[in-house]
Order: sequence, then structure tokens, then C-alpha cells
Amino acid sequence: MTTLVKPAPRRMRRRAYSGLGATLLLLATACGGGDGAGDDGDGPIKVGSILDETGPLNIYGTAMADATDLAIKDINENGGVLGRQLELVSYDAQSDNAKYTQYANQAAQRDQVAVLMGGITSASREAIRPVAARSETLYFYNEQYEGGVCDKNTFNTGVVPSQQLAALIPYAVENFGKNLYVIAADYNYGQISASWVEKYAEEAGGSVVESEFIPLESSDFGSVINSLQAAKPDVVVSLLVGGNHIAFYRQFASAGLDQSMKIVSPTFGLGNEQVVLSDEAVGITGAFPYFQEIESEPNTQFLDMWHTEYGDDYPYVTDSAATVWNGWHLWAEAVNAAGSLDRDAVIEELESGVSFDGPSGTVTLDGPSHHVVQNIAIGEANGQKGFEVLSTEESVPPAFEQEVCDLVSEPDTNEQFLP
Repeated sequence: MTTLVKPAPRRMRRRAYSGLGATLLLLATACGGGDGAGDDGDGPIKVGSILDETGPLNIYGTAMADATDLAIKDINENGGVLGRQLELVSYDAQSDNAKYTQYANQAAQRDQVAVLMGGITSASREAIRPVAARSETLYFYNEQYEGGVCDKNTFNTGVVPSQQLAALIPYAVENFGKNLYVIAADYNYGQISASWVEKYAEEAGGSVVESEFIPLESSDFGSVINSLQAAKPDVVVSLLVGGNHIAFYRQFASAGLDQSMKIVSPTFGLGNEQVVLSDEAVGITGAFPYFQEIESEPNTQFLDMWHTEYGDDYPYVTDSAATVWNGWHLWAEAVNAAGSLDRDAVIEELESGVSFDGPSGTVTLDGPSHHVVQNIAIGEANGQKGFEVLSTEESVPPAFEQEVCDLVSEPDTNEQFLP
């Protein structure tokens, strides 16, 4: 498995680990003095984060945890929430979905956090979501995903296919060719996203010639390379996820396929693949709300804070990091507007269309769908461990979610709609 470049930890986080250490930390938290997390007292407000900081998914989780820490620090230095400081309780789920369920229960029941943010894969989101709903703990999922979740207690700030793939696939068909070959992670994200690719390819005048689904633990792509050599598509759509799947890009370039077909991907770069692969990544095209190279005053300020905190040698600030940053600030804006930590009052403020000017541009909660309206940029890996931003479309709505989900009119809806 390729090991991605990560920054050395710059400061200690308060974190819950498995085993005895977690038990002691959680007992200390539960028995500690001060106000509870969800009340409107005068003490610190406890908030929770569950991410994969170890294991194969830490290629995403490290930057997301760093963004969480920095967002909490920024909010606290600017007056906190309701005039109170935030106290972050972080859990490392270690790329284990069972630990997401365990820690979601601990965060809600023992630590009684006012809000819970976290999850990386869709499977981890689905481990957290029912726990948060049962405990009436407000939940934010701040990661790109396959779309369609409609749940009164859940807010989704990550980009969805009706924003991301709706931009990327027509761009690929127009610029690279009509025959597409899909390689996807074999779980709900990859399976559902592959259906979205077929839809947007057909609408753009292209077609998917083949789809292959790869287990997350796989790193040998020899048979996939052979299939690509036989099929000769114009475009490879990579829906691969996690540290093991990085091997595909290296094997693809080693076979010389990068000379005859293009890769587009809605996941490439979220784990800093372009930093490790560099030369082998040249020309891979993605679409995200955020690239580090975006030129704007909010992004300049964000990057200045980031590098002051974590050093100028930080490899690359990812879209996932920016989305986490947005999530925390949107929640803080809503709580301050509500004047209370009461969950229903905060949901009402979020549904009113709260906005935040973040590093990716203005992000606005779409009240009925609980998703966000945000900018979408198309970028191409430049061989210098970053991306060249080719174009940006502003204020792109989560069109599918708006079509199928109206939690203002139908607040009891709790399902994931599929294309």
C-alpha cells in the first residue's frame, strides 16, 4: 500500500481511543464538573468529532481532523458560540465502522455533545446517523458522497453528484470522448455513484461501456488494466476510495494507458493522491467545491491560518478539509442566530438558509433538502503536487436533493433516495 505524505502532528488533540484509555477518558468526561454539552448554561459547550485518523482511510481523516481543530480554535478566538467556548471531544474510529457506532453512542450518551460531526465513507455515515437520530443529537456529515440522504436530524455539507458529477461527466464527454469506463469502490458510494455516471454520460451524449467494482482492501489492479487495454475507452471514471486503491493510478501509468485515455475522478485528490503520485497524476481531472489554488480573499485568509497552525510544509489542503471547516462555521452561525443550543431551534435556523463565506466561496444551506448550494470548480492535476483550476461555476444547487427531499414540509422523512 502506498503511504501518503502527511504532516507531523503539531499539537496534541483531545482524543478518545479504544480500550481502557477510552474508558478512562470518557468516565472522566462524564463525571467532570461544569454544564452539560447541550444546555444553555455558562460553561464550555462540548462538541464531538468522529473521523478515521488511523488505518487506510486516514489519508482523508488527517486533514479533516486538522480542519476540525482549526475551526474550533477559530470559532473560540472569535467569541465562541453563545459567548461560550467550544470543547472538542475527538474520536479516532481507526477505519472501523463498528467503532463509529460505538463512539457515536459514547458522544451522545456519555459526553452529551451539542453537535456531532464526522464520518468519511458512506458506510461510516450510516453507522452514525441512526444513533444521532435516536439520541436527538444534531449530526453534520461533511464529506463528498453519493447523495440522496433526507433526514431531519442530518445536515450534509459535502458535494453531491447533482453538483459534482453533473459538471465533471459532461466536461469529460465534451473534451475527452464519449466512451467511458467506470472503476468504482465496491460499497454504497461506488455503486450509487456509478449509476449517476451512467445518467450524466447518457445526457451528455456518451455511454458507459463497462463498470467494475473493486473491494476496498484490493490493491492489485492487473485484471482491470487488462480490461482497459481490451476495451480502449476514451475516459476512465475513477470512483476509487482509500489508501489501497491509490495503486491503480500508478499501475495505470506504468502500463502506458495514460497516453491513450484520460482519467476523471470525483475522489482523486481528497487523499492527496496528487502529492504522492505527482508525475503519474498529471492530467487527472476532478471537480470539487474547493481546490487549494482558488484565488480569493477568504481562501487566502484560510490558508494563512492553516499554515500558521500546521506549517508551510503541509502537503495540500483538501476539499474535505474545507468542507469540514464550512460545517463547523455553519453550525456556529445557526446556534448564534437561534440564541440557544436547543436542537429544534438550531434546525429551524439552518433551514432558514444560513450562509457562510468560506475558502471555497459562499456556502448556503438549502433548508428543505439539508444540503448546501456551493461553487463547483473543475481542476486538473498539474504534476507539481497540486491542481490547475480550469473553470468555476458559482452557486450550484443540490438539484436531485431539492427534487426529492423537502424536510420543511415533510419533517418525518428519513431515507436515502436513489437515482
